[in-house]
Amino acid sequence: LLGDAELRELLDLDALQQIERQLQHLDDKYKVRTTDGLHDLLIRIGDLSAAELQLRSAIPDAAAEAAALERARRVVVLPIAGERRYVAVEDVARYRDALGIPMPAGIPTSLLEPVRDPAGDLVRRYARSHGPFTAGEFAARYGLGVAVAESLLRRLTGEERLIEGEFRPGGTEREWVDADVLRSIRRRSLARLRQEVEPVDADALGRFAVAWHG
Repeated sequence: LLGDAELRELLDLDALQQIERQLQHLDDKYKVRTTDGLHDLLIRIGDLSAAELQLRSAIPDAAAEAAALERARRVVVLPIAGERRYVAVEDVARYRDALGIPMPAGIPTSLLEPVRDPAGDLVRRYARSHGPFTAGEFAARYGLGVAVAESLLRRLTGEERLIEGEFRPGGTEREWVDADVLRSIRRRSLARLRQEVEPVDADALGRFAVAWHG
C-alpha cells in the first residue's frame, strides 16, 4: 500500500529487538546447552569469537567446549576482520573464497572444493540471523570496504534474496533485511498494536462517551 519499504514508523522497536535476540540466540530460551549445539550454532549464524560464543551459550565455559571442538577438527579458528573467530569446518572453503583467508593445515580435501557464491552465502546467512542492517555494519563484520559490501547487497536485492528500504525506527540510512525476518518483525509489531486497541468494558466506554461529548 505504501509503494515502498519505508517502515520506520510502522515497525515496533521492542518487537524488532526481541526478534533479533532470538535470531542471534541471545535470548535465554534460545541459548545453546551442549557442545554439539555450539557447532550447530556456528553453522546457523556463522563465525563467532570466543566472547560471542559465551554470550549465546548456557554452558559455563563455552570457550573450553569450543577448544574441544577445534581439537576434534569440527571447528577451526580463522582471522576475520582482525579478530580470531570460530568457524564450522564445513564452511572453511566459503570463507577462503569470499574473504581470501588462508586455510589451516589438516582440512580434508573434500571440504576445500570451490564454492559457487561464497560472498553471497555469507550475506544471506548474516541477513537470516539479523534484523535490518546497513552496508557499513556488514562491511565492518567482515573487514570489507563499504562500497564492496553495498555492491554485493544490491546484487542480492536484484536477485530478490534481500529487501532494501528503511526499516529500523530511529535509523537514518538505507538498510537490508531478509524477507522472512521482516515478516516476523511485522507480525510481532502488529500483535503489539492489536494489544493497544483491545476493546474496553461498557463502563469505560460510557465514561469516555460522556467526557467526549461534554
